Amino acid sequence: MKTLHLALVGVLSISTLGAHENKNAEKFETEHSVRDVVKNIVHTNNDNSSMVALGKLSGQIRTMYVGYHQHATADTYATAIGAFLDYESMHYKGFNLGAELEISQDLNFASGERNLGKNNPELSSTDGKYTELSQAYLNYKYDNLDIIVGRMLIDTPLADSDDIFMIHNTFSGAVASYEYKDATFMVGHLSKWQGTDAGLDEPWVKTSDSGTNFGGISYTGDLEFNVWYYNITKVTNALYGDIGYTYHLNSATDLHGGMQYLHEKELSGSGIKADIYGAYGEAIIGNATLTLAYNYAAKNQGKDSFSGLGGGTLYTNTEKAILNDITNDRSASAFVAGVAYTINDVNLLYAYGDFDGNADSFGIEKHIVEQDIIVDYTYNDFVLSLTHSISQDRKNAAKTSDDWERTQVFIAYNF
Repeated sequence: MKTLHLALVGVLSISTLGAHENKNAEKFETEHSVRDVVKNIVHTNNDNSSMVALGKLSGQIRTMYVGYHQHATADTYATAIGAFLDYESMHYKGFNLGAELEISQDLNFASGERNLGKNNPELSSTDGKYTELSQAYLNYKYDNLDIIVGRMLIDTPLADSDDIFMIHNTFSGAVASYEYKDATFMVGHLSKWQGTDAGLDEPWVKTSDSGTNFGGISYTGDLEFNVWYYNITKVTNALYGDIGYTYHLNSATDLHGGMQYLHEKELSGSGIKADIYGAYGEAIIGNATLTLAYNYAAKNQGKDSFSGLGGGTLYTNTEKAILNDITNDRSASAFVAGVAYTINDVNLLYAYGDFDGNADSFGIEKHIVEQDIIVDYTYNDFVLSLTHSISQDRKNAAKTSDDWERTQVFIAYNF
């Protein structure tokens, strides 16, 4: 049985650690942040593809409720049902085709009224419906070389799927990757993207003025490292790197730690310029995982930081709050601590995040605390996940938009 350990932080991409003798798991996986924990729950692995004419078909039916109890404004909520359907053709001389259709539709009887400002548009757009051909690509493979052109799903530090709602991010462009032993080399150009982070009201918007060019190296093992460079045209030239190490203390315990750095250079007066540092440590002890994570953003006068085309890569990303939310014209730090525990097919997670922004040029400070509680259950091809988050504004006596409680229910079935 493969058991998912809900570690709060880890390396850039999900990495497989050495197998323990613990009978409850064949291998352990760590997540990059709390946000990645949610992403991994929502986008469950599907090995149930069915052979059809000239290829294979797979998909997932999903439904989700997300409601906000706002302390400063009206409560919002929505319930949606949808699905994604994937098709992948057979390979012919190294070539094959793929496509994915994504659908999400609000259930009006279980959603807030739009004309009263009580609807949550995160699931299916402000109109309550979304249908898009999210992937349509031509793929070529030769030995360890893989080239894909068209609409695709990718996960890199500053361009990722961020699959935590009904519609994940996908990108239009061309990407080439090459695997050599434990290293993966990747280069690509992304012209447009769609999904929750791109905005569901207008699909396939530009990633930047003339697109986004990127390249990176990822190495996985007990020692892990990533080095990535992005030219997000007329926005920023970004350099990202991280390094992590796993120490197998004994048959029941792994220790895992790492550091990260993100440098963003301003282009064309975009207002994006940042230096962000991070560190994390975790202990996986049997079925329990204890984690600590820290990020610091140095102040750049009048400038902001950019979390990327997706959920971002910082260790301290929680369910909703990320450090980039409070870095504008100020130095800021984030600290996240959490504990996770697995009982058979049930995973439990509690995380506490503290986001503290120093005074900006106008003397305004920010201090937000978010707490996340996640419970998920997986049985064969069925998954049920419950998430409850609490956000508090610690700088203002009066209630603000940062004071809320959020409840999410997610149910999915793979086929």
